[in-house]
Amino acid sequence: MSIEDIILEEDVGVYKTLLESTRAIPWKIEWATLRFAYIGPQIEELLGWSSQSWATVQDWADRMHPEDRAWVFDFCVSQSQAGVDHEADYRALTKNGEYVWIRDVVHVVRNPDGSPNALIGFMFDISERKRTEEKLLDMQRELEELSFKDGLTGVANRRRFDMVMEAAWRDARQGRSTLSLVVLDIDFFKQYNDHYGHLEGDECLKRVASALSNIVRNPDDLLCRFGGEEFVLLLQDTDEATALALAWRCLDLVEKAMIPHGGLGPGKRVTLSAGVHTLIPKEGDEILPAIAVADRRLYLAKQRGRARVVAEGGN
Repeated sequence: MSIEDIILEEDVGVYKTLLESTRAIPWKIEWATLRFAYIGPQIEELLGWSSQSWATVQDWADRMHPEDRAWVFDFCVSQSQAGVDHEADYRALTKNGEYVWIRDVVHVVRNPDGSPNALIGFMFDISERKRTEEKLLDMQRELEELSFKDGLTGVANRRRFDMVMEAAWRDARQGRSTLSLVVLDIDFFKQYNDHYGHLEGDECLKRVASALSNIVRNPDDLLCRFGGEEFVLLLQDTDEATALALAWRCLDLVEKAMIPHGGLGPGKRVTLSAGVHTLIPKEGDEILPAIAVADRRLYLAKQRGRARVVAEGGN
């Protein structure tokens, strides 16, 4: 053996020692046979599978989460055939049946004609990063959800209503389906606040919102606090008769909540008034005028003695 061979062999040993002392897991696949020429022994510490058990790319594919397997395999093969370096994140199966998030970073070694000769890469354990990302996403979802809730009552707020109403309006116009709005207002709420104070007024709003929450039938129904002591019930694909019945049901739910209203005298309770407007939006119709119709009918209910529902007039 020449001195050059000895030096080269020593260099290979040094590089091998360096590679196998890192947390990253080095590997090499021969493209012609799709067999592993090498995989670092660190793989056993991470996944439990010995390096000798990684014979072909099929072993790699089989030890991948079923939901990730098809797209990762197809992506890596297509990128390798095109001679493009790439990376992929996926869940790798451990020997004890659990999953670890892996990032595979792949370099394509090409022949003189550009065709793939071998794949060389590193596997990185990114489980902790994925857990952190998931926590951040959960926090983001929670913050987004909170941004659509009324801070006092916990029902949807005006921002949420505007967003859902815009989508419901568009769908109803395109599908020529009915859309119903029920605008509800607490009767004599000023007198309630004057009698009990604003803190008790806030508690009253919470109790009313809690009672009204029971009116929601399905995900297409939306109850929101529109502002002050006014609530709005948006009912998609709902005709006037059903909307009218649900409006009366709202009044009944608050009546049954038995919230005292000492500002009106002994034995009096909190009641609601409601205005209902049902329509099939047409091209050129706008949302705010439709809400205004229901609102005017609400005030007709107030004028007619309160604790009632009006579904006509006030256009």
